[in-house]
Amino acid sequence: MNSLRAQNAIRELLLALSLDPTCEDLRDTPRRVADMLIEQCTEKDSELEVTFSEQVFGGMVIVRNVPFVSWCAHHLVPFFGRADIGYIPNGKKLGLSKLARLVYSCSVGFTTQETITARIADTLYDNDGVGCLGCMVILEAEHGCMSLRGAKALGSSTVMSEVRGVFKDKLEVRQEMLLLISRGGSR
Repeated sequence: MNSLRAQNAIRELLLALSLDPTCEDLRDTPRRVADMLIEQCTEKDSELEVTFSEQVFGGMVIVRNVPFVSWCAHHLVPFFGRADIGYIPNGKKLGLSKLARLVYSCSVGFTTQETITARIADTLYDNDGVGCLGCMVILEAEHGCMSLRGAKALGSSTVMSEVRGVFKDKLEVRQEMLLLISRGGSR
């Protein structure tokens, strides 16, 4: 991405807001904002590097409270929250850090919470290397577009889920996941 072009756009935005981009407080703002946006909003490869544990495992694997930050494609403001991911391996299990990396890679860039949730679930369920028996992905996020504009609902959160495979087909599997993620207190 062209940093100078982004800096010029930020400078123009400051001028459009009747702010002086040459004043002491704003002098470096175009560079700082451009650098931050380039870092946070440039989409990364969301391909899951598959690394399995040697141990064959048939139970449910859950990783809770994986933090993420993304940017609303509709309003260009950040939203952030936590993801809970559960899956049932089809034999060998993924390394736990791979799930956190998957959340990160699916949440970078300008996107929506719905898209992130579906991309994580699809990658786990449809990926040739993983191909789990089923998965459930739950994302809870606070959206800057709801907090800063419109309803100004500061502190409200939005929860979205996607289910695949046995989590979709068997209510008792979905209920077990929900019970297990609710243990250990609040987010």
